[in-house]
Amino acid sequence: MHGLRPKAAAFALLFSVVATAAQESPGVQPAAVQADVKPARAGRPAVTAAAPKISAPATVAARTAAVASESARIDSVTEPPLSDGERGRIRSALLWSGDYTGSLGGDDPMVAAIKNYQKRAKSRVTGVLSAAERANLLAAAQMHENEFGWTVVVDPATGVRIGLPMKLVPQARDTPRGTRWSAKHGEVQVETFRIKNTDVKLPALFEQQKNEPKTRKIEQSALRDDSFVITGMQGLKKFSVRAYSRDGEIRGVTVLFDQMMETIVAPVTAAMVSAFSPFPERALPFAAPAKMVEYGTGLVVSDRGHIITDRKLTAGCQVIIASGLGDADRVGEDNNDGLALLRVYGPHKFSPLALAQGPSTASDLTLIGIPDPKEQNGAGKFTEVKARLGQGNAIDLRQPIPMAGFSGAAAVDPQGQFLGMMEMRNFILASTEPSAPPVRLITAETIRRFLTTQNVPLSAKGADAKSAVVRIICVRK
Repeated sequence: MHGLRPKAAAFALLFSVVATAAQESPGVQPAAVQADVKPARAGRPAVTAAAPKISAPATVAARTAAVASESARIDSVTEPPLSDGERGRIRSALLWSGDYTGSLGGDDPMVAAIKNYQKRAKSRVTGVLSAAERANLLAAAQMHENEFGWTVVVDPATGVRIGLPMKLVPQARDTPRGTRWSAKHGEVQVETFRIKNTDVKLPALFEQQKNEPKTRKIEQSALRDDSFVITGMQGLKKFSVRAYSRDGEIRGVTVLFDQMMETIVAPVTAAMVSAFSPFPERALPFAAPAKMVEYGTGLVVSDRGHIITDRKLTAGCQVIIASGLGDADRVGEDNNDGLALLRVYGPHKFSPLALAQGPSTASDLTLIGIPDPKEQNGAGKFTEVKARLGQGNAIDLRQPIPMAGFSGAAAVDPQGQFLGMMEMRNFILASTEPSAPPVRLITAETIRRFLTTQNVPLSAKGADAKSAVVRIICVRK
């Protein structure tokens, strides 16, 4: 790290919009399909009588088939099928290396990223990693992760995918429009933001960001139809803002760091640019900022005031509040299944949930939860999110939206039958390690078993999920 001396212009490119097409190098025709043509010796006629007569189209078809067969053979030797965990590790490593830049020309983004990596490594460009290439790529990513605490996550407050050097920015806190990660004394800061107000247009935000705060001095800026980039100085810090607009909202990220930190921060800037995606298509674990006040969702399950919710939501809470019902005590938990049991006391009119008696075959789900207050201008109304149930009880969200406040939400099928509770998985291991589904279903049967072990009396006639949903507020020191 001390040997790095990046030029000042390097940071100006930190959040520039770069799109590099992955061009496949012309391959060498396999020996098995090379034309077997020998020149006639002088004074002797060429032997043609025994040669098979093959029409031009047949020759092309035969060669095409042979090339396809040879390519399949090479791929099967160099790269066995990837599991979901392996694919996730490789994607994270390609994000760190700066090769995961999207796709041009119809390639799968992963294939395009592998081609980018192979071009840089001056390897044969196939879009398929050999065993040696995979080992080298993962080893390099692991080294950097160990050094910086690098991890790629989704910010639940804004829905953006972001790469974070957690050893540089270990502290996290809510902001009015997103989340801020920072070093202990603020010398490095990474802040996400999301603006839903349709009255705020991208050009207006572009001008505002160039002039606020007043200490900003712009070095480079570029406004496009759906995005902008601004870099420069903000007092004694270098800064960069990157924003994108889609579907009536704007999402972005701001990075600031002290000038004296440039040689330390510079090695991770390319990885942050590569990893950042305002509207990610692929699911990743959610970031887990240790907030002083955290919001989630609970489900009333008995007429005596019992509530189930996500166990992680209640961890380290000094006070737990069930909105509209008062203070709640944590009276039980299940570490294996991620459940926490709360109870509120006093005279209340509860609407306990009706638990399903058997498994549902539905693949379409509706999640019913109460988002973070800043998503509703301070309100506490429930919101419905459409999703699908995948393998291993994984929940696939249909669109990249903020999920802050949704952990513990109810999942119902198209007929309104309660299927289980949604659990948001936060990152625990380094990003190159396999992880559980970012959002998963804790089934109704699992919840029923847990409540039975806790001696919770279930209501004979339960209410629908909407009536049982309640906001849970965790207050920490």
